[in-house]
Amino acid sequence: MLEAGGITIDRMANARKEPLRAEEAWQLLQDADEVFVAQRKKVLRLHPQQAGKEAVLAEILGRSGTLRAPTLRLGSRFLVGWSEALYAEFFPAGMKK
Repeated sequence: MLEAGGITIDRMANARKEPLRAEEAWQLLQDADEVFVAQRKKVLRLHPQQAGKEAVLAEILGRSGTLRAPTLRLGSRFLVGWSEALYAEFFPAGMKK
């Protein structure tokens, strides 16, 4: 979908083969300016330095205790989970059918 919209992917990892547990996920996200977490029909916007480790981990980890997929890094922002509306906001060209 993203590549079809002309968006380049620098690195892709399979979450089943390379799962990130709580501490690894926190190391990745702790310095982010913003973390957008898709949850059903709503999107949470978190600032890790303000929200704190436990609050961020509670939202970004799945039932298995690993970072939810998909997770995209866009500079100093992260998108965690899937939301068509959220992705359309960041990638309008990639969402065209």
